[in-house]
Amino acid sequence: MDYRYADVTVPTLNIGGWYDIFSKVTLDLVTQVRASSRDRKVRRNVFAVIGPWTHGVGASKVGELDFGAEAGLQLGEMQFQWFEYWLKGRETGVQDWPAYYLFVMGENHWRGESEWPLKRTRFASYSLHSGGQANSLKGTGSLSTDQPGDEPRDQFTYDGSNPVPSVGGNNLLGATAGPYDQTRVEEREDVLVYSTPPLEQDLEVTGPVKLILWAASSARDTDFTGKLADVYPEGKAFNLCDGIIRAQYRNGMKKPALLEPGQPTRFEIDLWVTSNLFKRGHRMRVEVSSSNFPRFDRNPNSGKPFGTDTALLSARQTVLHDRERASHLLLPVIPR
Repeated sequence: MDYRYADVTVPTLNIGGWYDIFSKVTLDLVTQVRASSRDRKVRRNVFAVIGPWTHGVGASKVGELDFGAEAGLQLGEMQFQWFEYWLKGRETGVQDWPAYYLFVMGENHWRGESEWPLKRTRFASYSLHSGGQANSLKGTGSLSTDQPGDEPRDQFTYDGSNPVPSVGGNNLLGATAGPYDQTRVEEREDVLVYSTPPLEQDLEVTGPVKLILWAASSARDTDFTGKLADVYPEGKAFNLCDGIIRAQYRNGMKKPALLEPGQPTRFEIDLWVTSNLFKRGHRMRVEVSSSNFPRFDRNPNSGKPFGTDTALLSARQTVLHDRERASHLLLPVIPR
């Protein structure tokens, strides 16, 4: 796709949320225009404000979490200052704003940044582990910075007629968008659950999140999903960000290629973006499955052209995490 970032020649104030359907592209847009616009003034005057919100911005209570009074930013006043300067030429200080004004969830505090991703990011790899039975909360899945050894693989069956339901997330579904407890989802046998032990100190994750998954399927085409969650000490697991990949497009939309059934394949799943302080005593968790519906369309598992299927087939999925095929979560850790 041809993005014409250089052609953006109007200063813009972009307001979004970590649970907005445009969370990732809002940040990408600001970053690219600041780097590419042919207008020097515009390169310095494109801003992003990202709160803990869904597509409807400005609230402090989002989904099942209350992010505190600071989350309820006075956006009307901010917009007024913006237009007073750019439309009337009145000094309001908008040119001194940080390029990125980000709300760090968990800490529940706003912070100004000058670039995205943050230059001080240290990407940390958290490997998936299990004893071969990571299915559901009752399984043996774990997540750590230790490299995997000769570990057994995990398996589950994806049935398109009984998909994993979307509970919150980056949706346009009103009350079902935002952070919600995922434990009901994690009770399913077709959801693999990998969690760290309780953290011994606070850990901030701010930036793009990626899941590198080694997996195989009995189908010629299928989907794999990932989700990052913050697990509170009492056990509730609140979703932060998620993503999906359609297997035949693993090398890009212009290079479709069906799978060889049973053949381990490397998938790179973009889980979009977040900013969250995992507090001491909390756990980090990643869920792996093959559906997240209706946030994402179901894959019929046939490999046929889109829209031509008349039945939903089942697929037997395998996730590997051994020495040669180390499935892992790549997290943008910010030093505190």
